[in-house]
Amino acid sequence: MQFPKDFIWGTATSAYQTEGNNTNTDWWEWEQNKKPGQNYPYESSGIACDSYNRYEEDFDLCKKLNNNAVRISIEWARIEPQMGFFDEKEIHHYKKVLQAAKDRNLQTFVTLHHFTNPLWFSKIGGWCNLKSPFYFSRYAKKCAKEFGNLIDVFLTINEPQVYTTMAYFRGMWPPCKKNPFKVLLVQVNLMRAHNRAFNTIKSVGPHMVGLVKNIMWFKGYKIPAKILYWLNCDFFLKPIKKHLDVIGVNYYFTNVIGRNGIENPQKPVSDMGWWINAEGLEHILLDLRRYKLPIYITENGVADSNDTLRKDFLHGMLTACARATYGGSHLRGYFYWSLIDNYEWHEGYWQKFGLIEIDRKHNLKRKPRKSALYYAKICKENKI
Repeated sequence: MQFPKDFIWGTATSAYQTEGNNTNTDWWEWEQNKKPGQNYPYESSGIACDSYNRYEEDFDLCKKLNNNAVRISIEWARIEPQMGFFDEKEIHHYKKVLQAAKDRNLQTFVTLHHFTNPLWFSKIGGWCNLKSPFYFSRYAKKCAKEFGNLIDVFLTINEPQVYTTMAYFRGMWPPCKKNPFKVLLVQVNLMRAHNRAFNTIKSVGPHMVGLVKNIMWFKGYKIPAKILYWLNCDFFLKPIKKHLDVIGVNYYFTNVIGRNGIENPQKPVSDMGWWINAEGLEHILLDLRRYKLPIYITENGVADSNDTLRKDFLHGMLTACARATYGGSHLRGYFYWSLIDNYEWHEGYWQKFGLIEIDRKHNLKRKPRKSALYYAKICKENKI
């Protein structure tokens, strides 16, 4: 199955999960102040993968995988460490990072917010603050001015509903609240923030701007499945539709709705127990045709420490992608999550999503897994 001629092949990472020592964020503060009896986080991020210093090594690995693009993120807390103050040293650093990608002929898909917030922002209420869209759009405008010529696609916010659910519904991520009113408020503010950032980035130049949305497929009992899919997809995307040039889709699993709730098959499953179902990805890609926008799969991966599932995972998911393109999907590219093993938020380092192993006992040595060679072959041949 052949992919379109100009198909984007890449891998994805995020700043907090790979850079290390992001000390000016709400996440870092939360990690350092774990209370007795508190289960999460399992461990602190610390040096992570030291990609703040080893980004060129990481981009070289992208080239060995025959990638023609990379998805990374910029850390807001580094760029704007204090309210209204932009750090020229960190701006210069990210210019070097982006230029290093460009020097390797990698297109750059850059996320501006990937779960973490500057400390000053969290101290004034974070995404509950009604002025949060203004603060975020000011930061987005600065990024457009400083990095615009080095960024191919701006992705404003990563997985807004996952962030909202984990931080304000389940209370597992900072600020660790459980408040249904705030669940709605934060989602509305994130919509407003995206729309405002879209406009401010466009005011700087004719940049491509999108958002990254985690989308699950639901099957089983028809009406509950349809309602859950609407909440998970259209509830957020419809209000921002006019402020999207592209849609980034993160896909990890399908949920089967049975009489007693979620009744997913027990195999095949990842190390995290997530059921692996490529069919759901094809359904989502075909459903999103109605938005009439280019689609990029900005994350799709499997936690697989023994590297026994990943090859079949890639084959299944990419076959679903190819079938969807034959069916009229506007799919333009695929980014595997992740290039390297990284810090998986409250779970710490035990989950291994990387095509490249990070040997944490031997100076964070990068070791390509066998599945990396398989993915490299697909990227080179542009077919599955």
